[in-house]
Amino acid sequence: MESLVATVRDPVFLMSVSIGIAIFATVLTLAIPLLYSDKLNGRMKAVSVERERIRQRERARLQSETKQRGMRRNEPKKYMSDLVTKLSLKKALADDSTVEKLRMAGYRGEAPLTILLFARFVLPFVTFSLAMLLLFVVFDLDRPVVIKLVFALLGAYAGFYAPVMFLSSKVSKRQLSIKRAFPDALDLLLICVESGMSIEQAFRKVAEEIGLQSIELAEELSLTTAELSFLPDRKSAYENLASRTGLEGVKAVCLSLIQSERYGTPLGSTLRTMAQENRDMRMNEAEKKAAALPPKLTVPMILFFLPVLFAVIMSPAIIKITNL
Repeated sequence: MESLVATVRDPVFLMSVSIGIAIFATVLTLAIPLLYSDKLNGRMKAVSVERERIRQRERARLQSETKQRGMRRNEPKKYMSDLVTKLSLKKALADDSTVEKLRMAGYRGEAPLTILLFARFVLPFVTFSLAMLLLFVVFDLDRPVVIKLVFALLGAYAGFYAPVMFLSSKVSKRQLSIKRAFPDALDLLLICVESGMSIEQAFRKVAEEIGLQSIELAEELSLTTAELSFLPDRKSAYENLASRTGLEGVKAVCLSLIQSERYGTPLGSTLRTMAQENRDMRMNEAEKKAAALPPKLTVPMILFFLPVLFAVIMSPAIIKITNL
């Protein structure tokens, strides 16, 4: 017993034990990283595999829907494309804003641009010929030839800008439909996200539900769902949605989604705030239209209501005066 106590108290023994413990700790420290399995890489790999599986599923679903609905992009007619190519109408009549307007109107691909350029080139000749036929043959107006030619040139000018006016009208109608349904779509998106759905599943579900209210918005959300699955960066999908719609409310929401994706802020609070802002914007526009209604009614009331009112008031007096 005494020898054991003496051995434990021996400085050499204590030094040897300390060195042994230090060596064991060093070896264990170096060996732990080799024995530790990287769970983060495993999870990231599983996420990438699942994302690729979602991409393939979305691609197959989109192709099947395209075949069923007949949404396959049609190629432009050969004579149209030949005329546009030979005359270089894309350089003369088209720019980035023209392509952007076509996308905002819901026309995608090369065929709509070719048809637009072909119409802008052909319609002036058609309207000029019709104006000449009406002015010189059908009505045979008793006017100088120069005046008739001026009217015919005005018809050609109208034919040149008629496709642009038609495109602007389509853009306005499409934007109005999207603007009216967008706050409700944000509410549905908020419900889906807070219920635990991913953003891709939420966009897909909202696109299915909002179609009864706005087909245009359902189409845009479906395209965004496909891009979220196909594109490597979600930022590009959100930016494409903003550029396709051209609405300030949609751009603000897309910017908020991009910032939420970048900085990791809660998506639910962002969607709730943007839904309220879009609803307030829609209410403000309705109030503006209601406030502008009295001035617009002034002229119709003066032209149609007041003469009848004066006739009703003055008729008895006129009848009495005539009977005297």
